[in-house]
Amino acid sequence: MHPFRQAVEARDAAAIEALLADDVVFTSPVAFKPYAGKPITAAILRAVMRVFEDFRYIREIGDDDSRDHALVFEATVAGKLVTGCDFLHVDDDGLIDDFMVMVRPLSAATALADAMGAQFDRIQREALQAGSAPA
Repeated sequence: MHPFRQAVEARDAAAIEALLADDVVFTSPVAFKPYAGKPITAAILRAVMRVFEDFRYIREIGDDDSRDHALVFEATVAGKLVTGCDFLHVDDDGLIDDFMVMVRPLSAATALADAMGAQFDRIQREALQAGSAPA
């Protein structure tokens, strides 16, 4: 089992963040432009944990020694069943440096966009606070 999956299933935000490279790029299923950096990506993932209900991974694709992994999931957002996939790429240190999410169907993607939009001010505040914290 991929360490990211273990951290998500444990709902361990600190462990999730520890698996992200400083220069991670997060590509959202509902935003046009990717987000760059660990603080914003970690804040987005914390928000996702707040808006997804009944989240569960249903399939994991990728060998343990592979740098690319696909984690297929199901969850509910605003009463809509979401099926999606987290596509992860890890760097030489084993940290996630590329993270892309895709979801379906459109009605669920729209519900996710609305729910995440409602979280965006908090996401930005958390990212700014983390980015200004001493290392």
